[in-house]
Amino acid sequence: MKRKYGRVRETLVVCLIALSIPLLLIAGGMQSRKYEDLSDEISALEKKQEALVEENKKIVTDISLLASTERIEKIAENELGMHKAQTDDIVRVEMKGNGSAKSDGTK
Repeated sequence: MKRKYGRVRETLVVCLIALSIPLLLIAGGMQSRKYEDLSDEISALEKKQEALVEENKKIVTDISLLASTERIEKIAENELGMHKAQTDDIVRVEMKGNGSAKSDGTK
């Protein structure tokens, strides 16, 4: 009787090992597929990042061109009719306190 249970146990272990091999192969295949999907996603994100970096470089260049003093001066003179102030055009205004505060900040 003991031999019969030993043989059954041995058969059961062999069956479990036989079943575990295909399960491990399936798990490995699923993991490999997931790796491929993540690898494709990373590649797509890297391409998108490169495109965004290039767009950012272009925008920075555009900003520097638009902010140039020569361009602003031309727009001010030609489109807005402005001109550089002459010495006579500059008016300086000096404001004095109402007498309650001194210049050093004390009262």
